Amino acid sequence: MGRAGDEVFFGVLGPVTAEGPGGPIALKGPRHRAVLARLIVARRHVVPVARLVADLWPDDPPPAGAVGAVQTFVGALRRALEPDRPPRTPARLLVTDGPGYALRAAPDGVDAWRFETAVGEAATLAPERALRRLDEALGMWRGPAYADFAREEWVRGERARLAELRLQSVERRAEAQLATGRAAEAVPDLDAHLTDHPWREDAWRLLALALYRTGRQADALAVLRRARSTLVEQLGLDPGPGLRRLEADVLAQDPAIDARVPERASELWTRAAAAYDRTVAAGARARLETTVGLLRDLAVTGGGGLAAAREQRMAAIRAAEEFGDAELTGRVIGAYDVPAIWTRSDDPELARQVVAAAERTLAALPPGEGYEAVRCRLLATVAVETRGSHSARGPQAAARAETIARRLDDPALLAFALNGTFMQSFTRAGLAPRRAEVGSELVELGARHGLVTYEVLGHLIRLQALAALGDFRAADAHAQAADRLGALHERPLVGVFTEWYGALRLSASGDVAGARAAYETAAPDLPSAGMPGLTSGLLPLALLSLHFTDGPAVPPPEAVDPRADWGPYRPWITPLAALSTGDEAGALRALHALPDPPHDLLYEACCCLETTAALHLTDHPTLLRARTRLLPASTELAGAGSGLLTLGPVAGYLEAIEGVLGG
Repeated sequence: MGRAGDEVFFGVLGPVTAEGPGGPIALKGPRHRAVLARLIVARRHVVPVARLVADLWPDDPPPAGAVGAVQTFVGALRRALEPDRPPRTPARLLVTDGPGYALRAAPDGVDAWRFETAVGEAATLAPERALRRLDEALGMWRGPAYADFAREEWVRGERARLAELRLQSVERRAEAQLATGRAAEAVPDLDAHLTDHPWREDAWRLLALALYRTGRQADALAVLRRARSTLVEQLGLDPGPGLRRLEADVLAQDPAIDARVPERASELWTRAAAAYDRTVAAGARARLETTVGLLRDLAVTGGGGLAAAREQRMAAIRAAEEFGDAELTGRVIGAYDVPAIWTRSDDPELARQVVAAAERTLAALPPGEGYEAVRCRLLATVAVETRGSHSARGPQAAARAETIARRLDDPALLAFALNGTFMQSFTRAGLAPRRAEVGSELVELGARHGLVTYEVLGHLIRLQALAALGDFRAADAHAQAADRLGALHERPLVGVFTEWYGALRLSASGDVAGARAAYETAAPDLPSAGMPGLTSGLLPLALLSLHFTDGPAVPPPEAVDPRADWGPYRPWITPLAALSTGDEAGALRALHALPDPPHDLLYEACCCLETTAALHLTDHPTLLRARTRLLPASTELAGAGSGLLTLGPVAGYLEAIEGVLGG
C-alpha cells in the first residue's frame, strides 16, 4: 500500500490495516479495528456515537460504559494514527463532528476507494490500457473485503458491493484480454472464476468465447452446455439471450465472433465510434444494433457500467445516423430501453441530444403500420428523456407511445411505453394513485413475460407510490420483492433504493436518530451507483427532512447550511437558510425568486419547503399558490413518493396555510 508525506493509508480489501510514514500501524484490539472499519464504511461521513455503540454490541444491550468505551477506542486510534500531534490540538484525521466521529481519510487514502477509481477509469480506456489498469485494481485485493468483520451486519452491504465490483472487474479484465488478442490467457482465470461463482452468465459467455478464439470449438460448446446445466440445476433458470446467441454463433462458426473481425461493441467501449468511417465492413449494421443491446445490458449493472453505457450511447446513435436509414436509427435509439426510476437527469445535455435525434428520426420515418413499433420506441424515448421538464412534449409523447403499444399488443413495447408514462406523471401533485396503477401493470407484465428489469421497476414504482399514500405495509412487500429479484438477477441498483427506503421508514415512524444514522450509512453508495439525478444534494435534503416530522417549522441554521452540497434543491433551501439567521428581507427575495417546482418525485417536497418559508413570512400570494398546488395531494406524505424521504403529511401544511389565510 503506497503512501506519500505524512498521510495514513487504510486497507480494507482483506483484513483491516493502517500504514503511516513509518510503516504499519498497530491497531490494538478487535474493537479498535471495528471502530476504524465502521468509520471507513461511512466514507468520510459522521457516524453518531449511538450508532457505533449499537454496531459494536449488536446482540445484547450495550454495557453501561459503552459510550465511554467507544471514546477510549477513539482516543487510542487517534494516538496511533497521529502520534506526533501536539497535546490538546484537534485531530485532523479521526475527528469529532456533532454527535459522532468521522474519518477524514484522503480521497485515495483507502485501498477500496482507489480500487473503485481504477475500475471506473478502466471503463473509459482502450483495451490495452484498460487491461493494465484492471490488473492494478485487482492486485489491491489481499482477501475478502473487511475480512475480519465478515459476520457484522453494519458492513454486510459494503462487503457485498465491493465483492460484486471485484467480480465485474474480473470479467471486464477478461473482455480486455479478448479485445487485445489474449484469449488463451483469459481461459484459466475465467475457469477459476466460475468455480467459485457459477451463476455468472457473463463469465460463462466470456470463457466460451475465449475457448472458441483459441481454436477449441468443441470445448466452447461444452462450456455453454455446462453453463445451461448449472443455471437450470442451481437457479432454475434457462440461459439468457447472450449465452443462447453465442451458442448459435459457435455452431454456425459466425465470423462476427472471430477475433480477426473488428467488434463494434468493443470499439464503442473505447470511444472509437468516432472512427466509424474507417471500420465499415459487412454486417456493420447488425453489429451496431448488437452493441446497443450490450450497452443496455451494461447499464442495468449500475455504477461504472451505467455511466459508461450513457457515455457511449450518443456515439452509437451518431454512427447509426451516418447510414441515412431512419428505421435503423430508430431501432438503435429505441433499443436502449433501460428502465428509469428517478425523474431527474444528471446529464441534461445528453438527454437533449438523444431527444433531438429521436425527433429527427420520427420526422424521417415513412408513414404506415410497418414502422409503428419503431415509432413507439422513439416516442417512449422522448418521454423518458424529457423527464422532470415543464415541456408539454413529454406527456404527449408518452400518451402516443402507450396508445401504439397497446394496439400492437407487444409486452416489451408496452413496458417501455409505461416507463415513459411514469416519467411524465409528475405534472402536478397528488398523482401517486396513478403511479401505483402503472407500477402494478409493470409488475404483472414483467412477471408474465420474463421482463425482469421492468418487473423490478414496477415494484419500485409501487414502493414509491404506496409510501406517498402512507401504506408502508404494502410498500414493505414491494421492497422485499425488489430486493429478491435484484439479488437473483444481479441488479445492484435495487439495493441502493431499498436501503434509502429503509431510512424513510424510520423517519416516517418518528425514529429521527435511527433515520439519521441510516441516511448517513446509505449515502456513500450514491456516487458509485451511477444513477441519474441522485449524485448530489440528496443527503443534506434527507437530513433536513428530519426537522419536519412535527410539521412546517424553520429549521436551525446548521440544518440549512448554505455551504452544504444541496445540488438542484438549493433554490428551495435558500429562503429557509436566510430565515434561520433572522434575515427576513433576504428570505423574501429568495422566496420570490423561486422557480416552479420540478416535475419530479420531489415536487410536493419542494412545494412544502416553499410553503414553510411563506408561512413564516406571512406571504399571502405564495401561500395561495401553494394551497392550489398541494390540495390534490392532501392525503399524501410530502416527498415520500420518492421512496427516500418525507417532510410529513401534506395535510399539516394545508392546515397551516388555512390558519394564516383564514379560510
